[in-house]
Amino acid sequence: MTTVGQVDARVRKLSGTGQARAVRRQGLVPGIIYGGEATPQMCAVDAKFLNNELHHQGFFTKVFTMNLEGKPEQVMAKDVQLDPVTDFPLHVDFIRVNQNTKVTVAVPLQFINEEKSPGLKRGGVLTIVVRDLEINAPVNAIPEAVIVDLSGLEIHDSVHIDSIKFEAGVSAAHPERDYTLATISAPANEDAEASQASEASE
Repeated sequence: MTTVGQVDARVRKLSGTGQARAVRRQGLVPGIIYGGEATPQMCAVDAKFLNNELHHQGFFTKVFTMNLEGKPEQVMAKDVQLDPVTDFPLHVDFIRVNQNTKVTVAVPLQFINEEKSPGLKRGGVLTIVVRDLEINAPVNAIPEAVIVDLSGLEIHDSVHIDSIKFEAGVSAAHPERDYTLATISAPANEDAEASQASEASE
């Protein structure tokens, strides 16, 4: 379920490098709001607030009610430019959203039913290839995670995008790629025994 937060913002009337630096000296991060039928609007948000939110999981899937000097708007963070040395936010892009908006976002994968995987029960190792998956989803129905069911998987089996059961209205952003999300690898001792057997037969 989509999380909703609150953020206060100021209208920023001037652009340019010098103006952006002046905004940062006030403890703010310059930004812009775009999308929808309205024209793009320059803004500035509290630097400490943004830095704190940025380091919480799900920041880019969170809907914010932005109070832009008394005018509320529903927005999501689209991109954040970071300082290459300090990782502190330098600029933020927000997009306007509403209940009909569909967005492309990255959400974490959650692996379930490990105890129902014969391969894992035999000592196999779950090797996660992809930890976050880009999906298309309605803004009011972004899942907290994409569920990957490991039931029935044997050693050397793998999970691909086409095996994922998405919630209604949600789909993989790039289904044509169908890349591997995870595999069940053989335990180290089994690999060693197989290697020794191969060498002995040569």
